[in-house]
Order: sequence, then structure tokens, then C-alpha cells
Amino acid sequence: MAVSTAAKTRPGAPAPARTRGGRARGGRSVDRQERLAGYVFLSPWLIGLMAITAFPMLFSLYLSFTNYDVLSSWDQVRWVGLANYRRMFTEDPAYWHAVTVTLTYALIAVPLKLAAALGVALLLNRERRGVGLFRSLFYLPSLLGGSVALALVWRAMFGGDGAFNSFLGLFGISGKSWVNDPDWALETLMVLAIWQFGAPMVIFLAGLKQVPTELYEAAAVDGAGRSRQFWHITLPMLSPVIFFNLVLETINGFQGFTSAYVISNGTGGPVYSTLLYTLHIYDQGFGEFRMGYAAALSWVFLLAIAVITVVFFSTGRFWVHYSDGDD
Repeated sequence: MAVSTAAKTRPGAPAPARTRGGRARGGRSVDRQERLAGYVFLSPWLIGLMAITAFPMLFSLYLSFTNYDVLSSWDQVRWVGLANYRRMFTEDPAYWHAVTVTLTYALIAVPLKLAAALGVALLLNRERRGVGLFRSLFYLPSLLGGSVALALVWRAMFGGDGAFNSFLGLFGISGKSWVNDPDWALETLMVLAIWQFGAPMVIFLAGLKQVPTELYEAAAVDGAGRSRQFWHITLPMLSPVIFFNLVLETINGFQGFTSAYVISNGTGGPVYSTLLYTLHIYDQGFGEFRMGYAAALSWVFLLAIAVITVVFFSTGRFWVHYSDGDD
């Protein structure tokens, strides 16, 4: 008995094996309780994910293969297979028009918005008196986002008697109702999108703060001017930030809706010149009550954005450079 007791208390002696009913079982019980507590704390998010996101998405996928029109009862809903998708590509002339308008809007507004954001960020990167105030002022339009009030102000500003025509009148130029002109209505939406460059500007400012000043000092010693420093130092060092902003703003550009809806009074006019894809989905689902067809439009839209995102990530390794040398 003495030897056994000494073995238990001797420093360095191996710990005795745990019994089935002792600490091992207690440890498993504690782990089980911790996992249960984790699931309990995650349950609101999981319930919200299933009820608000996952289930509606899967249900809309089912609706895209039906003739559901909101007004009919469920016993009148019929499975139509790929009929909605065939109608989309072969029978709906407004579909391809909406695709063209959306691509034009995104391909022009997004690059110009990022260029404006980067240009202003370069100007505000230096520490000067009052620079914080200017940063806040330039960021302010982004806080308004896609609000209805902002779109109403924009429609009034570019109307026939708007402030923009009053400004042109100072130079003897006779303006027009820009939002009602098919040749210029979409451009007014682009200007509104470009004007809200505050969010990418702040991200660019954060990226510029991470560029080592030693690189500019070494380049200046070698005789490189500001232009060469911008192309060979600033842009490569900012490429991860540019990539991030490009992906986000492209997705946001394709999802534009509020400004087009308010300025065109929900019609996509004049002459469908502002018929963005999201507005076409809304019109088919809540205007024509073709909810099944609108669901099909939405899923094609989702797949298109996913493909574009995959293309960005696949090609990003060729031009996005990281300071640690990894692509």
C-alpha cells in the first residue's frame, strides 16, 4: 500500500488511467455542454438563415419552374418546366433590352466611379488643414445610398426646370429635360452612381496609408517623377484594394434599382432607356404578376453575377500583387 501511494505522489510518475465513470465521462459531458451552448447561441442566426434566406431562395427556384402569378390560388399553380426560361431568351424582347441597358450602365458607371474615388483619395491622402472635413463631405453622398429621397432630388435637378439647366443658362446654353430624353436618361443615372463614390474612396484612403513611404523616397532618388511613381508604385501596391472595390462596385452596379425606378416612375422609360434588369424583374413580378417568370429572371441574374465574380477571381492573379510576394 505504501509503494502504491508513493507512486501516486512521486514527481514525474505517469498519471493513473481515467476510469469510465470518472474524469473521462465528465470531460465528454463538458464538451457536449459547450457544443450545445454554442448551438444555442447560434440558433437565432441559423433560424434566420433558414427562414429568411435559404428557404425563400429554394422556394423561388421552385417557382421559376411554375406558372405562379400571385393572384391565383395554389391549386391552380402548374409545373411548366423550362417554359419561363424559354420565354426569357426567345419571346421577351424587353429582356435583352434590359440586359443591354444594365451592361451599359455597369461598364461605364463602375470604372468612372472607381476612378473618381481613387482620384479624390489621392488628393485627400496628404495631411492638410481641414482634410478631415473634406473627407467627411465627400463620403456624405454614400451615406444616402440608393434612397428614394435622393432619387427624387436627382429627378428634379435634371428636369426641364431643374438646377442643372439653370446652371447651363448662366453660359447661354438652353437645356432640356434630361431625365425624359431617351438619349440622356441613362446617363443621369450614371452620374448619380458616380457621385456616390465615398465608400470606395474611404477604402482607397486606407490602402494608400499602407503604401510604404520608403518606396516613393527611393523612386525619387532614382529620378522617377510623380507619374511613374503612380504607375509603378501606387497602382501595384493598391491592386488588392482595387480588386476588392471592383468586385463590390460591379455587383452593386448590376443591382441598381431605386434610382431607375423613381426617375422613370417605375416604367423604365423613356422608351425603356432606364430599364435596368432589376427593374424588369420587379415589373414582371409585381406589375404583371408573373411571379414564376420573375423568379426565373432572378435566378439567371444570380448565375450571371456569380460567373462575373468567378471571372474576376480567376483573372485577378494576373494583376493583383501583394506585398508579401504571394499572388
